[in-house]
Amino acid sequence: MSNTKAPLKLVAFDAARYLDDDEAIAEYMTAILETNDPDLLLLALSDVARAKGMAQVAKDAGLGRESLYKALAPGAKPRFETVMKVANALGIKFTAQPV
Repeated sequence: MSNTKAPLKLVAFDAARYLDDDEAIAEYMTAILETNDPDLLLLALSDVARAKGMAQVAKDAGLGRESLYKALAPGAKPRFETVMKVANALGIKFTAQPV
């Protein structure tokens, strides 16, 4: 008899599963902002919103849930005002520092 092992099942990485406190969220967002990649920023905001609950974040931002999903979708070009509403709803404050 051969001992064939069942193939491993890999679970897709989901950052939202690890964003369980404000400190983890702040570190994650700081690392993302350092990349200067607007698409990655939208992805990170989406991760944090999913971690906190999309419906509640949409409500707190004054957006419809569907509008929030669209604003944070890859390739979306949300208005600055929308990004700031989402950040505020997530309890995230963007800060500037000298380079």
